[in-house]
Amino acid sequence: MSNKAPTSAERRFIEDVARLLVPWGVPQAAARLYGYLLLFPEPVSLDHIATDLEMSKSTASVAARLLEKYTLARRHGQRGSKRVLYEASDNYEGMLTEQNRLLDALAELLKQGAGIAARGRTRSRMEEMAEFHTTIRQSMDAALKRWRARKTQ
Repeated sequence: MSNKAPTSAERRFIEDVARLLVPWGVPQAAARLYGYLLLFPEPVSLDHIATDLEMSKSTASVAARLLEKYTLARRHGQRGSKRVLYEASDNYEGMLTEQNRLLDALAELLKQGAGIAARGRTRSRMEEMAEFHTTIRQSMDAALKRWRARKTQ
């Protein structure tokens, strides 16, 4: 993508990325911005982002800062200017790290619930759910370790 308005195919890609990320808890503006940044090989200004995505500069700024928190975007300054540029990050783990934190919290809560639940079906269901979330979390850890090892080869 160059310094021109996104094409219809690029807009479709941006919206498709948003459709996939919103159910993961990423706000619409941040999800659209991530799809947009993935298409750019160079850092992009907030002015450019706001214009192309038809959002206010403040919305673009908030979305960009959230993507930074998830390590999905990187901020760049320009020498002699207050202007900030953003680009997609090469670190894809931030969002998964947050999801892992939520899996841990849910598994722990389910274990606590199983401890206070009446015996029988209710307790066994919560114990099984806790075990499921713990197993998924462990699988995510193993997958991330394999990914990191592959990246360092």
